[in-house]
This record gives sequence, structure tokens and C-alpha cells, in this order.
Amino acid sequence: MSPIPFILASGSPRRRELLATLGIEPTVVKPVVDERLREGEAPTAFVRRLSQEKAADVASKISSPATVLAADTVVILAADTIGIDEQGEILGKPTDAADARAMLQRLRGRTHRVCTAITLLKLGDDERRLTKMVCTDVLMRDYSDGEIRDYIASGDPFDKAGSYAIQNEAFHPVAQIDGSYTNVMGLPLEALAEALKRLGVPVDDR
Repeated sequence: MSPIPFILASGSPRRRELLATLGIEPTVVKPVVDERLREGEAPTAFVRRLSQEKAADVASKISSPATVLAADTVVILAADTIGIDEQGEILGKPTDAADARAMLQRLRGRTHRVCTAITLLKLGDDERRLTKMVCTDVLMRDYSDGEIRDYIASGDPFDKAGSYAIQNEAFHPVAQIDGSYTNVMGLPLEALAEALKRLGVPVDDR
């Protein structure tokens, strides 16, 4: 019996690359959902809801057994430097170079929180759903304005929440993390591998 298809409800190339490290080559189906924040909605509730809605949207288009994975990631910056909570400001993807510069300047030398919600749907006779949230605290280093300028010129910030990629070796924006590294990339592999095993989906997590 061949394994059931694995559907990634995301167009993110980084998430596809991360899934490959678990031995999973997914079929990509991009979800269509309203990604606007609702009035009074906390960032963590927002990201959890989006992951569930994305998974449900893609599942509605599938009529045969499959495993669907949806994920959504937010960068949360606290209103002050005293501490981080789950009610801070969401920093999304920058709209232009000026927006990226402003975000990177605000993040510089401060700690923020990156939260990813993953939702797994196992479709078929024994349908199951699982949603899990993973958060990582990230301390940015005290990079210079010149380094920000060069990083923006590289084009790397423009498709990334918070305007940075932790894995960028030239900019290396992060000084320290408390939690999952791959979560900051957009997909917490440790939590995902555990969740897949609970659903009976084989993974290579060596």
C-alpha cells in the first residue's frame, strides 16, 4: 500500500525545505483565507486561527485520504523593553525598503517572540486534527545601520515576517534564542515530528 499524499498548505519554500529534512516531499496547495487580524484578537490566537483556517480551506478541496499541514508564523514585539507577553505588536512582512529598515531598527538589540501554529489534518476514514503552538524568544544583536542597508539591498527581508531570516549567514541578525531554531525559520520541526508520529504519519527525524 502506497503512503497517503502529504499536502503542504503553504507556498513557503523554506517550509518545503524543512519538511524535506524529515523525509517528506509534499504536494503544495496554497490556501485562500482572510489573513486580517480581527479586532481585539491576541497575536497567538490570530496565528492559531489562521493555521486552522488554512488547513480547513485546503482540506475542503481534497476528496481522498491525505495528510494536510498548515502553518502560520508571527513575530511579536512587546510594547516596551520590560518583557514579552502574547499581547504585543505583530510585525508582518515589510511593504518596502523603508518599512524593512524601520522594523530592523526596532528589533535591534531587543528580544522579541516568534510563534508558529501548526495544524495537521489527517483525512480519510479515521479523520483527526491536531493544532500545536511553538514560541521562541529571540534576542537580536546590535547590528549597525550600514549592515541594515546592505541586508535590505540583498533583497532577503521582503518575504519574511519581521524583515529578517535567522539563517542568513551574511547578516546573522540573531545573538541568542531560547527555544526552537527551526520555529524562527517558520516550521518547528521537533514539535511537527512529534505531532506526525501521534497521527501515525512516518517521519525521518534523525
